[in-house]
Amino acid sequence: MKLTVVGGGSTYTPELVDGFARLRDTLPLEELVLVDPAEDRLELVGGLARRIFARQGHGGRIVTTADLDRGVEGADAVLLQLRVGGQAAREQDETWPLECGCVGQETTGAGGLAKALRTVPVVLDIAERVRRANPGAWIIDFTNPVGIVTRALLRAGHRAVGLCNVAIGLQRKFAGHLGVAPADVHLDHVGLNHLTWETGVRLGGPSGEDVLAKLLTGHGDTIAADLRLPRPLLDRLGVVPSYYLRYYYAHDEVVRELRTKPSRAAEVAAMERRLLDMYADPALDEKPALLAKRGGAYYSEAAVDLAAGLLGGSGSPYQVVNTHNAGTLPFLPDDAVIEVQATVGPTGVTPLPVPAVDPLFAGLMANVTAYEDLALDAALRGGRDRVFRALLAHPLIGQYAYADTLTDQLIAHNREHLTWA
Repeated sequence: MKLTVVGGGSTYTPELVDGFARLRDTLPLEELVLVDPAEDRLELVGGLARRIFARQGHGGRIVTTADLDRGVEGADAVLLQLRVGGQAAREQDETWPLECGCVGQETTGAGGLAKALRTVPVVLDIAERVRRANPGAWIIDFTNPVGIVTRALLRAGHRAVGLCNVAIGLQRKFAGHLGVAPADVHLDHVGLNHLTWETGVRLGGPSGEDVLAKLLTGHGDTIAADLRLPRPLLDRLGVVPSYYLRYYYAHDEVVRELRTKPSRAAEVAAMERRLLDMYADPALDEKPALLAKRGGAYYSEAAVDLAAGLLGGSGSPYQVVNTHNAGTLPFLPDDAVIEVQATVGPTGVTPLPVPAVDPLFAGLMANVTAYEDLALDAALRGGRDRVFRALLAHPLIGQYAYADTLTDQLIAHNREHLTWA
C-alpha cells in the first residue's frame, strides 16, 4: 500500500508519521511519499520520518520528492495538508480583518475566505494530476478551509473525503472524563467544518446510552474552560459546541483579545523554526513534545483510521468526516458539505441518519452554507463582486461597509495568489 502526503514538508508531518508507525496493523504501509516544493524543509522532515519508522520497527519505505507527479504515481491515497502562502499569508489573514472590528482567523470570516481563494485553485490542480496518474486514488483533504476545499473537490468529481481533528479531540477528552476507552465513545456530531455541535455522547456506538447530560453535570466547568465559553451557556444550549463557535458566540470579546496579543501565525512561525532545528538533529528519532503545541492533536489517528477504512483496512466502522449532505440534513442543499458521523469503506462514506436539528444550530449552519457556496464561486471564477457577496453573506461580517472595505483589503493582500486580480 502506498500513501502520498502533499505538503509533506510541514512540521505537522512527524505527528502523522508517528501515527503510521504506531498503527501499522491498522494501515500496513509499504511506501510513504512526502511531497513538498520546499526541499530544504522536506529533507529535514523526511530524515526524522525515517528515524521514527526505524525506531518503531516499521519496515515501510519513506520517499521524499519535490516532483508531485512522481510522488502521486501509483498512490492508493493522497493526503493534502498544504498552506498556500505559508505562515506569512496566515499572518495577514489573522490581522487585517481586525482593522474593521472583525475576527481575524485563518479558517472563518474574511481571513478564511482569503485562504479559500488562495487554496482552491491549487488543490484542484493537484487533484487533476492525481486523477491523471491514478484515477482510483482517494484524496483525503486536511487542508483548510476543509469544508470549502472538499466541496470543490467533490464538485469536480474527485474521490475525496474531508478530515478534521476537532471531533477526535473531543472524543479523547470525553473518554478521559468518563473513564472509558476512546473507542467506546460515539459522538452525535453535526454541523459544517469548524461549525459543529456534539448533541449526544453515546457509549458503545450509535445506539448506545447518551451520557451527554451526565458529562455536562459532572465535567461542565472543565469542558467550558477548554472551549473558553461560560459554563451557563453550555447548560442553556444542552450541547457541546466546537471551540470555533466562540468566534460566533463571543465575537466582540475575541476581537478585543486578538487586538492585544501576537497573532497565532507569529507564534506558530516561531515554533516551526524551533521544530525544524530539532528535526535537523540526527539523534532525534521521535516526535518532540513541542509538536503537541503546534496544533493538530490526534490528527494522525484520525488520518490512519480514515485511510484504513477507505482502503479496506481495519479502521473504525464509524468516523466523523466531511462529505456531501445528500439529504442527511434536509434544510441544506444536497451538494453542501457537512461534517457528521459516517460509515467508511472502500466504496466511500455514507452519513449516518441525524435527528432533527435545533433551529438555533440549523439556522447558523444554513447561513454559513450559503456563504461557503458564494466563497467557492469566488474561488473558482474570481472577481471583486463575488468576493464582496461572500463577505456580505458571512455572519461574522454581514454589513455592506465592512464587506466593501474587507474586499479591497483581501485583494490587496493576496494579489500574487489571485490570477484574476
